[in-house]
Amino acid sequence: MKITRQLCLPLLLTGLLASAVAAPATATARTGGAHPATAPPATVRPAASRPAADDIRERLAAVPGMRVVKENPAPAGYRSFALTYRQPVDHRHPGRGSFEQRLSLLHRSTARPMVLYTNGYDLNYQAPAYRSEPTEILDGNQIGVEQRYFGTSRPRPTDWSKLDIWQAATDHHRLIRALKTLYRAAWISTGGSKGGMATVYHRRFYPHDVAGSVAYSAPNNTEDRDDTAEDRFLARVGSPACRSALTAVQRAVLGPRRAEMAGRLARWAASQGDTFHTIGSADRALELTALGLPMRFWMQKEEADDCGAIPGPSAAGDELYTWFAGVTSLQGFTDRHMAPVTASFYQLGTQLGYVSLAAPQLAGLLRYPGIQEMRTYVPRSIPLRFEPDAMPDIDRWVRHHGSELLFVYGEMDPTRAEPFRTGKGSRDAHIYLAPRTNHLARIEKLAPRDRARATAALLRWAGVPGRTTQQDGPPAS
Repeated sequence: MKITRQLCLPLLLTGLLASAVAAPATATARTGGAHPATAPPATVRPAASRPAADDIRERLAAVPGMRVVKENPAPAGYRSFALTYRQPVDHRHPGRGSFEQRLSLLHRSTARPMVLYTNGYDLNYQAPAYRSEPTEILDGNQIGVEQRYFGTSRPRPTDWSKLDIWQAATDHHRLIRALKTLYRAAWISTGGSKGGMATVYHRRFYPHDVAGSVAYSAPNNTEDRDDTAEDRFLARVGSPACRSALTAVQRAVLGPRRAEMAGRLARWAASQGDTFHTIGSADRALELTALGLPMRFWMQKEEADDCGAIPGPSAAGDELYTWFAGVTSLQGFTDRHMAPVTASFYQLGTQLGYVSLAAPQLAGLLRYPGIQEMRTYVPRSIPLRFEPDAMPDIDRWVRHHGSELLFVYGEMDPTRAEPFRTGKGSRDAHIYLAPRTNHLARIEKLAPRDRARATAALLRWAGVPGRTTQQDGPPAS
């Protein structure tokens, strides 16, 4: 499976991640955060001063291990804080070093529910005033968590063996225990794409930390070497005409237009002082992104609006290159853009799994066997050893023991080819499909009846009577 950022883009697709997540701003295993987190709410207010005795800032600073970095502008009725929380590098041996995990808090009231939100990556992809959908529905507080080994939440020196799903889940567990001393109402966890996956992993290891969880667009790759489900999905999604148009672009980019397209990428990288040491060359990056084009397209686009914009194979160079680079985040495969998301590729190559798409339509055009393997993305100095039992264990827990779980997928999203499924042992666990929706699935995009049921479950878990309305409240304190 692979990881692509869900527009930010949290998805989980093999090269998608790099391209989407690490791509330049002009351009987000397989795929798992959840929804666009780049635009803050229109209404903001400057941080207000509060008497020290009642100040949530002072109470946060008093939590052992917590550091208040600064207060940010916030939506009306909230206060926004940049925080760090000191975590052990190895939770099994807490005395062997620590690091500061970066956090973003939206404080509404200690009497309101708290939502633990992660986009699965780092906080650079999340505006401080961003509210996840569960936070909006519950009118609650929100603590945004940067995942270990991402952004500034990276131990130095870096022991990669301590980046695994249990260690990351235990980061969440310790943080929740620390903040429950202040926020005693119900806790809900959520995330989309890779963040949705992390949400489920946390529940598997610490099922009683929160009252319920909402995972959006979260893939569930239980058999890493079998990607036929994705191949079948991509062979059926959309119209035959749209699928044929994508194939024509793939064949053009890797066939008669290959030298032209690779040359454009190489010249752009040189103009930026960028290199391709990890991937190997601009031509290898081109082949890798061309293989992933159908998956990336359907994760981001919607047929009615976007299929007609696919350029033909004889389109002008500028048109073809601009469209292809925009969909695949082609420029994100340089060393400078891949380095910040090395942790994502490491996770895909050690536990989460990745997608290697079959491409019979490209027979005779591919030059690099095995290029979709995770080793392509991770520097050789970092060891990769895949743990095949990690994801089947998560899947068994969901089907036999998972409770208070809500999964939301988009009908057009390839990441639902291998979804989480409930089983006989699941309790109060639900899966919903948003019609005609891509990787940016939301509860609000569900059919009316499903939307009402999903919202009711979330409100019930949080102990909130009736539907809360989104409206500006009094200043937070």
